[in-house]
Amino acid sequence: MFATPLTSAQIDAYNATGTSAAKSANPQAEQDKFMTMLVAQLSNQDPLNPMDNAQMTSQMAQINTVSGIQQLNQTLTSLSTQYGSLQALQGVSLIGRVAMVEGSTPAVENGKAYGGLDLKSAAKSVKVNVLDKAGGVLTTLDMGAQTAGQHMFEVSLDGVDTTKVASFQVVATNGSASIAAKNISLMPVASVAMKDGALQLTAANGKTFGYSDVLGYR
Repeated sequence: MFATPLTSAQIDAYNATGTSAAKSANPQAEQDKFMTMLVAQLSNQDPLNPMDNAQMTSQMAQINTVSGIQQLNQTLTSLSTQYGSLQALQGVSLIGRVAMVEGSTPAVENGKAYGGLDLKSAAKSVKVNVLDKAGGVLTTLDMGAQTAGQHMFEVSLDGVDTTKVASFQVVATNGSASIAAKNISLMPVASVAMKDGALQLTAANGKTFGYSDVLGYR
């Protein structure tokens, strides 16, 4: 009894199996299985109705496609693992450094509040209001005229109950026009960890943020 050529459905079924098992399968072993099947088919084909060259070429191409997908998946998995390890190693080196993250929580230390701002364009007047939890102004720093870009600030908290400090507000203007400003919180990095494949940093105040959220370090 002669073997019949592999059907498109059989090839598609193999492709689906090979793709889903790509992460754990050995690409060479999977290719060897298919080659064994193909050789057996060729050895037992009907000499009066042999497989034509186009049909064989098509099957060989699909074999290579499956093998290529498996090898690509293994390569991507390896790269992902290496990237995660490298990111974790970089994260450890950040412990003790101060990360700049978008936010309105000032760092309070030695009777001063620290933070930063990023002006979209130059401003003739920049003021920083230190606020309590209710949004009341505890004290104000007048920074005067500032150029576009990042600027750090420190506000004296003399006469202010530091336990009431909750946030800060930037008011930037150019004449009667308001200038957009991004608030920057300074977060001393206390620890790092991998979560869902991404590096997560924890600040000394307990707040967490992603590695990709960091604007810079001081």
